[in-house]
Amino acid sequence: MPLNWANCAARAPRARRAARSSIRRIIPQVKRMVTMMVAQRPLYVGLLLAVVAIVAWTTWQMLRHRRAVGHVESGVREVPQPHGIARQDRGVSNPGDEPSNKDPYAEARRQMVQHQLAARDVTDQRVLAAMQRVPRHLFVPNNLLSQAHADGPLPIGHDQTISQPYIVAIMSQLARTHEKAIALDVGTGSGYQAAVLGELCQHVYGIEIVQELADSARERLNNLGYRNITVRHGDGYRGWPEHAPFDVIIVAAAPEQIPQPLVDQLKPNGRMVIPVGKHHQFLIVITKHADGKVTQERVFPVSFVPMTGEARKDGGR
Repeated sequence: MPLNWANCAARAPRARRAARSSIRRIIPQVKRMVTMMVAQRPLYVGLLLAVVAIVAWTTWQMLRHRRAVGHVESGVREVPQPHGIARQDRGVSNPGDEPSNKDPYAEARRQMVQHQLAARDVTDQRVLAAMQRVPRHLFVPNNLLSQAHADGPLPIGHDQTISQPYIVAIMSQLARTHEKAIALDVGTGSGYQAAVLGELCQHVYGIEIVQELADSARERLNNLGYRNITVRHGDGYRGWPEHAPFDVIIVAAAPEQIPQPLVDQLKPNGRMVIPVGKHHQFLIVITKHADGKVTQERVFPVSFVPMTGEARKDGGR
């Protein structure tokens, strides 16, 4: 159908008038909206500031986490190999290695270190590297392999547990280990804490009161190539006098009172990290200073299995 230009020309003035009429009706409505916004300006300003604060906090958290992860990935590669233990002998990846068929849990350990340890307050690069190297999955029962790197303790039989990864790491950090340190691990259990200390110290002596756990831990650590760890069955309350004094003592069971024999077996400038208490436990750091003075520092509440054997007699006095 051909376009009728005459009709279009006749309709144009009417369209312009309709448009002007619509604009005149809209302008008062816009004025009322502007007036309302100006009157309620504090509310809108408050909402805007809240949105800005939320965005800023989220961005800061993302950057903080990224820096922590990057710090771990760059720092752990600088840590030396453990004393006389060939990495290939243990079947454990170097820090930062990609997961492989040989070590399918390497990625799980990397995630554990990044999100459970470095993202909290574990800052000692030697400790972070040790936690990434030690194959935690080999220290838990087979039926719990899928939970080996979970953020919590796991049962290992005989009413004992393997400690939460964070607790193992923070206790190792609080102990202030060094390459020449001689360490005592009381309550060795499956041997996981001893293995971490084996990465950090010259030699580790472990005591476990449950015969079956002591035997299996000794065999496990030997199979993993830890030649600098010695484990025996016994009551750790009185330590291991034959190999004392120790630079580091870490206790994985809670007595009601601090065992004096363990304090006596600390070297000058040595440190002991131990949970203490019955119903309410606290992690305690005990330092024996160069002049022989002993001080205590309460860190935070914890929940450990109770120390058995002589510790129960001592607590009952």
